[in-house]
Amino acid sequence: MHPPDADVVVVRHGEVGVKSEQVRRRMEDRLAENLAAMFDARGLAGDVERRRNRLFVHTDRPADVTDAVTDTFGVVSASAAVTVDPTLDAICDALRAATEARYDGGTFAVDARRAGPSDAHPFASTDIESEGGAAVWDAVESLGETPEVDLDDPDFRLYVECRPDTAYVFLTKQSGPGGMPLGTQRPVVALVSGGIDSPVAAWKAMRRGCPVIPVYVDLGDYGGPDHRARARATVETLAEYAPGRPMAMHVVDAGDVVTDLAASLTDLRMLALRRFMLATAEAVAEEEGAVGVVTGEAIGQKSSQTSANVAVTDVATDLPVHRPNLTADKAEITNLARDVGTFEDSTVDTGCNRVAPELPETNASLAAVREAEPDDLFERARECARTRTVEAIES
Repeated sequence: MHPPDADVVVVRHGEVGVKSEQVRRRMEDRLAENLAAMFDARGLAGDVERRRNRLFVHTDRPADVTDAVTDTFGVVSASAAVTVDPTLDAICDALRAATEARYDGGTFAVDARRAGPSDAHPFASTDIESEGGAAVWDAVESLGETPEVDLDDPDFRLYVECRPDTAYVFLTKQSGPGGMPLGTQRPVVALVSGGIDSPVAAWKAMRRGCPVIPVYVDLGDYGGPDHRARARATVETLAEYAPGRPMAMHVVDAGDVVTDLAASLTDLRMLALRRFMLATAEAVAEEEGAVGVVTGEAIGQKSSQTSANVAVTDVATDLPVHRPNLTADKAEITNLARDVGTFEDSTVDTGCNRVAPELPETNASLAAVREAEPDDLFERARECARTRTVEAIES
């Protein structure tokens, strides 16, 4: 919901604003570039104006632009607003017009913030709230309703942000993903299976500013075309959050390796496979200039993800292994998958759980795993990475 004649979207970021001046400027520039790319991908027009701790998008499609803005990493919230002169009369007129057009009953409140030096305006934020509240009161009465103020939890809240040269009146603050603008951190490889967890972990890494290089390890007969299609579908969804940045899924053919592990190992099979995957991801990272590996693992969620077993698998790579889901409950991860848009594809049944042994080890030692796994496991991982195929993803 936005006021009539809304012509701008107010964009708020969070952590970016507490950085040093130089870093903040660089991150705001990147955020502005990402917003422009998002608009272009959605066929929207918007001119991005940057001011300290705020970005403003001037547009004639405020609702659609607000939706695009709040799908962009680094944005905490956004509001479709109408710009008016920074005077009490102009602000009150806008509040009155917004009430007449959008009020549908219940209590109301006016929440005002004034920015700039103390002498920028001949009034304070409290004056905006009291004078503006009176204008809203009159507008409610003109609609035949009985006005009632509730400053804590109103049914209808109006906001004013008054700056030295312009004031903005808006009705909602639409939440964004927060985090950092994508591209403000170095890239990481993301092991993506297409299940619920790994796409969410990749999304979380992107939310912290890291471009991701998705790597899908094809399990051969233990995966199949549906398993691969599921992974690709989730990567396609991730690409929608990174318009303007080419994304490709790196497909590693590990069918022969998985078959050999299934034939030669029992309780330690999944740990050897995880170590193979991490070694493969490391090899891809070296070629692609990535500085870490992201996985969807959470402590204790599966047998290979116990705290003991994670210690065994981590040493398969010299790169840091980032686990954004590490302490999250499954329900929390699942809910985020729904919000991100990967849940439906992630829940397609592909039968890939057949690779897991009936009684997997949950408290393995590194010595036992090294003794059980093939001596050439890591060499095969590097060879599989070298011969991988790369599938372009449309964003």
